[in-house]
Amino acid sequence: MTAVNEEQQLSCRVRDAALSRAFEFLGRRWNAAVLGKLHDGPVGFRELSRAIDGISDSVLSNRLSSLVSAGLIIRAVDEGPPVSVSYTLTEAGRALMPALDQIALWANEHLP
Repeated sequence: MTAVNEEQQLSCRVRDAALSRAFEFLGRRWNAAVLGKLHDGPVGFRELSRAIDGISDSVLSNRLSSLVSAGLIIRAVDEGPPVSVSYTLTEAGRALMPALDQIALWANEHLP
């Protein structure tokens, strides 16, 4: 095997591993929907709950915690009164939006 072939195989393995990590995380039900709802700016928990049809409060809370831990969103607390919590995309979350937009376009064109 030549050095070029070995380098190409390594590059493919690295890319495949990265794609697997990305789709494993983004493929979790509701993660992409939550990120999409934050695309235009900060949103509160209750607004997210109303905007994402079919998600329970406990699942939404879990997904928000997961996205915060992954560094894709920030949880901000306004001490009020009244106390309010909002979520917004981080720089990493904003960097993901063009890719999600392209996946949505592809799905509209190619998936029934």
